Amino acid sequence: MKKLITWIVVVLTIVLVFWLGQWSGSRKVHDQTLSYSLIVREIAELASLEVQGNASLKRTNLANDGSWTDNLRKIFNENTIWVTVPYTAKFGVNVDDKNFHVLVHDKEVLVSLPATQLLSYELRLDQMETSSRKGMFMSSDDETYIGVQKKLYTATRQQVEQNNVYREQSKDKIRKLLAKYYAPFNVTVKVQFGDEAPKALPLN
Repeated sequence: MKKLITWIVVVLTIVLVFWLGQWSGSRKVHDQTLSYSLIVREIAELASLEVQGNASLKRTNLANDGSWTDNLRKIFNENTIWVTVPYTAKFGVNVDDKNFHVLVHDKEVLVSLPATQLLSYELRLDQMETSSRKGMFMSSDDETYIGVQKKLYTATRQQVEQNNVYREQSKDKIRKLLAKYYAPFNVTVKVQFGDEAPKALPLN
């Protein structure tokens, strides 16, 4: 009877130790995965791509069709304005809890991010260059330039926003930073942007 009780105690002790080990191990894995997620999210958010360029716009009331009425307008009523403004734009990912996931399975990590997009667009109006050509009966006014500036911002922002080269460069920058982070780990890492197919990172 004494031996039986001893064996039961030993078996229960082994089961308890095994259970505690499993619970502790799963908790460590969970905590590690959570830590990965927080760090990876911060890397993705900070890895924005900054690009610079010049936005320009020409506005004129001429048809430039060579007609006599157009030539007459050039002399008396032409109103042509050129505006060039440097811009600074940032591309990256706008991350939240719904569009960001880090899935860890065995030795493979899948980082799911939203599609890259234009995060900010700024015209450097302090460096704006303007020129104009006026007919004899036309005079300059600030309202004309303000209207051109507004149109310039809307038109050029749309062009920059749809620039696929900048979007791809933004993805490459995020991939490179994530590759540096995961390089010390013995894992396979794939990154997915939006609905695109996941792409493995070169970690070596």
